[in-house]
Amino acid sequence: MLARHALDAIGHTPLVRLEAFEPAGGAEIWLKLEGGNPTGSYKDRMAVAVLRGAMERGALRPGDRVVEYTGGSTGAALAFVCAVLGLKFTAVFSDAFSESKKLAMEAFGAQVLVERSGNGAITPDLIARMRDRARVLAAEPGSFYADQFGSPDVRRGYEPMGLEVAGDLAGEVHALIAAVGTGAALMGTADGLRRAGVEAQVIALEPLQSPFLTTGKGGAHRVEGIGVGFEPPFLERSRLRDIRAVDQDSAFAMCRRLAREVGIFAGGSTGLNVVAAIDLAAELGPGKRIVTLGCDNGSKYLGGHIYRTSALDQA
Repeated sequence: MLARHALDAIGHTPLVRLEAFEPAGGAEIWLKLEGGNPTGSYKDRMAVAVLRGAMERGALRPGDRVVEYTGGSTGAALAFVCAVLGLKFTAVFSDAFSESKKLAMEAFGAQVLVERSGNGAITPDLIARMRDRARVLAAEPGSFYADQFGSPDVRRGYEPMGLEVAGDLAGEVHALIAAVGTGAALMGTADGLRRAGVEAQVIALEPLQSPFLTTGKGGAHRVEGIGVGFEPPFLERSRLRDIRAVDQDSAFAMCRRLAREVGIFAGGSTGLNVVAAIDLAAELGPGKRIVTLGCDNGSKYLGGHIYRTSALDQA
C-alpha cells in the first residue's frame, strides 16, 4: 500500500483465526490484530479522528498544544498524530503504567508529566488525579483537551474496525466481545458492523479485580487501558448482551501463551479478551463466529510485569 504520510498507514489490520485456542465443538475465534497500526495500538484510529475533527472545526490549529491524561497507548497515538499534524502534546501519565509507553510518547516529542501511584496499582483515585491535572493544563491558553472520555470523534474513529471485520468475514459475525475503558472501541466497532448490515451480540469485559460494571465497585488492578472505575461514557448498556469480569492473572498468562504458542505478541487487555472469547466459544458452539480485539502490541509491556522473567518462569 502506498501512503502520502504516516497517518495513511492507520487501519486495515489483519484478522486472524485463533484455531489453536478454540474449544472442541466450539465457535470460531477471530482476533483483530491492531498492533499493526503505526504506534502498535488501535488508539491510532481514535487519535487521528479526534485531532483531524478538531482541526476541521477550527478548534485546533498547527502549533497548538494538545493535552490528555493517559495510560500510554492513547498518549502514544496522540503524540504520533500531533507530530504529523504540527501540534504539541502534553501527557499526564503515571508510574502505574509501563515505562516503555512513556518512552514512546517522548520519542514522538511529547512532554510527559508523571502522577505518582504510590504502589504501582491503577485505582479510581489515581485516574481522578490524572484527569484533574490534565483539565487544569488544558484550560491554559493555546491548549486543546483531546477528551478521550467525551469527544464524539472518539467512538466514530473506531467504526472502520467494524467495517473491516464485516468485509473480511463476509458479514458472518455472531458475537463481538472486548474489554472496555471508555467503551468507544467496543461500541465503535459494533457501529461499524451495524453500518455493514451485521447485528452481532455485543459483550463487554472488565477485570475481575475492578468489577465496576458488574458490581458497582471499582478496585485496584493491573490491566492497562481498561477498568477505569467509573461508567464508560461511550458504553451503551442497552446494546449489550452481557458484561463479564475476567481475572487479570488469567489474562496475563494468556498473553504469554499467545506469544509462545501462536506468535501473537500482545498486552493484558488482549489476553483478557481471548480468555473471555474462549469461554464464549464453548457456550455458542459450532457454526458461530466470535470476533475480539487484539488491542495493541506486546512490545509496549516489556517494561512492565507481564513478560518479565519471573512471570515467564511461573507460566
